[in-house]
Amino acid sequence: MRPPGDKSISHRAALIAPLAASGSEIRGLSKGADVRASVRAMQQLGAAVDCVTDDIGLTIRCAGGGLAPPPSPRLDCGNSGTTARLLTGILAGTGTGAVLDGDASLRGRPMRRIVYPLQAMGARIDYEDMQHRLPMRVRARATGQLRPLRHRARVASAQVKSAVLLAGVLGRVRVFVSEPALSRDHTERMLASMGAPIEFDPARTGPGEAGFDPALWEGALEGLDMTVPGDPSSAAFLIGAALLSGQPIRVQDVAANPGRTGFLAVLEEMGARIRRERLSAAAGEPREAWTVEPPDGLRAFSVGGAAIPGLIDEIPLLAALAARARGRSEIRDAAELRVKESDRLAVLARTLESLGVKVEERADGLAILGCRQRLSGAVETRGDHRIAMAFAVLGAAGDAELAIDDPACADVSFPGFREALAPFVRRSAPAAAQPRRRARVIAVDGPAASGKSTTARRVADALGFVHVNSGLLYRAITWWAIRQQIDGDIRAVEESVPALAIELVGTADGLAVGIDGSVPGPALASAEVTARVSPLSALRAVRAVVLDRLRETGRRHDIVCDGRDIGTTVFPGADLKVFLVADARERARRRLRERGTPLGEDNVVREVEALEARDRLDSSRALSPLKRAKEALVIDTTTKGPGEVVDEIVRLAVERGLAPPGGASSARSTG
Repeated sequence: MRPPGDKSISHRAALIAPLAASGSEIRGLSKGADVRASVRAMQQLGAAVDCVTDDIGLTIRCAGGGLAPPPSPRLDCGNSGTTARLLTGILAGTGTGAVLDGDASLRGRPMRRIVYPLQAMGARIDYEDMQHRLPMRVRARATGQLRPLRHRARVASAQVKSAVLLAGVLGRVRVFVSEPALSRDHTERMLASMGAPIEFDPARTGPGEAGFDPALWEGALEGLDMTVPGDPSSAAFLIGAALLSGQPIRVQDVAANPGRTGFLAVLEEMGARIRRERLSAAAGEPREAWTVEPPDGLRAFSVGGAAIPGLIDEIPLLAALAARARGRSEIRDAAELRVKESDRLAVLARTLESLGVKVEERADGLAILGCRQRLSGAVETRGDHRIAMAFAVLGAAGDAELAIDDPACADVSFPGFREALAPFVRRSAPAAAQPRRRARVIAVDGPAASGKSTTARRVADALGFVHVNSGLLYRAITWWAIRQQIDGDIRAVEESVPALAIELVGTADGLAVGIDGSVPGPALASAEVTARVSPLSALRAVRAVVLDRLRETGRRHDIVCDGRDIGTTVFPGADLKVFLVADARERARRRLRERGTPLGEDNVVREVEALEARDRLDSSRALSPLKRAKEALVIDTTTKGPGEVVDEIVRLAVERGLAPPGGASSARSTG
C-alpha cells in the first residue's frame, strides 16, 4: 500500500514554494482539507498558485515571485493549526497584513506560543475576540525590519520553530530556536533545499538548535520540483490495522524523517517485525519502504520523555493498540495532546473506558490495561480525524462492534481512509452501540469547614468511587484568571471561560484539575486564589462551565462529589444525598487547625465571624445558593470523628445497593 502524501511536507510545500523567486511544481500533496486550506490561503494572499487533483494527490504549480495580497484579507484556515501557525510566521516575515481565522475547533486552540516569539521580533499581532485564540490580526509593516531573536522553547514544537525560521528568512533577520527535544525538521530541510543557509543538524535525535543568519546569504529561495513521499502518520494506521488483523503489510514510498518514525520503535516493542528499505531522498527528506510482519500477540509498551514529539500524532493509534495488547501500557509526557483538534487524552480515556477497557487518565498521559473480551459501544470523535482513524482501526479486526459518529472526518488527513482500511475489515457493518450502566453519584453538601472534602474523599476510597471536589474547578478558573491578569475584569473572565480547556484528569491521588494545558496542583490552595475565588465563582459563565464539567465526570465515573449545591443543582438526581453541618465554633477551630493558627479565643471569634459571613453569602446568592436538598440526610459532625461519619454514609450506600456489603469495614480503616 502507499499512503497519501505526507501532510506536514505538503503544508510546507504549499506555503513556502509560492515565496520562491522561481517557479515550482510539487506532485503528490495530500488531498486532505487541511492542506487545501494552506493552498487556498496562499491564493488569497495573491500568490500565483494553480492546483489540480490527480490519482496520487494534489499537484500545485507556482509561478514564484511572492505575495500580492489585497488589503488585509481574511484567511480561513479551516481546522488546520499548521496552516494558521506557519502563516503567522510568513505574514510577520513579509510584513503582510491579514486576519487569520478558522473553524470552531481551531478557534479553541492556543496561539500564544507562536505569537509570543514573533511579537518579540517586532511583529504586531492582535487578538480580535478572545485572548490567545483566533481570530487574530497580523498588521502590515510598512517600514523597518524585524528584530533578531534567540528563542529558547520550553516545549519542543515544530510549528513554533517553523514560524520563527520563516519570519527570519523572509524578514532577512538573524534567528535561532533551541529546543529541549527533537521536533519535526521539515521546514529546515525544505528551506535548505531551496538554498537558504539554515543551520541545523538533520542527524540529531535530542535537544538542539536551528537558526538562520542573513549575513551568510545574498540569494533568494529557489523553486521546488519534487514528489511528496507518503505520510508516515497515515501509514501508521494502516500498519496498526494489519497488526490487529494478523496480516503482513508493505508500505511503499513513505517519508522517513527521523522526527516522524518514533512509532516504529514502539511497534517493535509490541512485537512487530519491521524491515526498512532506504530509497532516494526528496527535497532533503529521506524516503523508505517498510515491510511489517505481525507478532502472534501484541505486548504492552511504555513510552514518554524525548520520544513523544516524534510520535505525537500516532498516540491515538498506540492507545487503540494498547487496548488489545497483553499487559499494562503507559503513555507519559504527552500533555500536548490536550490542545489538539480535541483533548485527545480525555477523549481516548473516556471512549476506551466506555467500550470496556480499563484506563487511568493522567495529567500528561494514559495507562491502559489490554483486554481480550469483545468491545462494543459508541465512539464520539469530536470531529478529530486521528480519533476517528484510531477507533476505525480498533473496530476493523472483527472483535469489536463500534459505532463511530463521524467516520468521514478522517478525510481531513487521509482522504479515502475507509477504503484503504477495507482489506483489514473482517465484518461489513458495526452493530449499534450497547447501553452502558449508569454511573452512581453520592452528593455531599454543607457549609465551609463542615468536613465535606475529608468525608467525601474517605467515602470514595471506601466504596471504590472517584472523589470530586467541585471547589477545585472554581479555584482552577481563578488561578488561570490571575495568571492572565484578568481576575478583576468580570467581562473578560465571562467571555474567556466558555472556551477554556478544563478537564478533571486522573492521577495517582484521584482527580486533579487540568486547565489550558496546565495542572496547577498545590497552587490552587494559595492565599491569592483563596482571596479571589468567591467573587469569580459567583459569575454565571463560570458556574455554567463548572456545572458542565462536573456532570460530564458524573456520567463517566461512580463519584462522591462535595460542594455547596451538589444535591440541589449539579446532581439533583444523585443516588444518595448528604448534608453535613457543624457548630460554628467547631468549624472555626477546624479551619484554624488546618492553617496551623493558635486556637486562642480571639482567633476563634474572628474565624466564627468570617465563617458566618461566608454562610450568609453562600445562602443568599442568586445562583445555586447553599441549601439542603429535601431528601438529603443531615449529619451533624460537631462531636463525631471522621470515621463515624464515613461509616454512616457507607452504610446508607450499601443499603441503597450502591456498594457491596463489605464496604463498611473498608470505610472504618480509613477513619
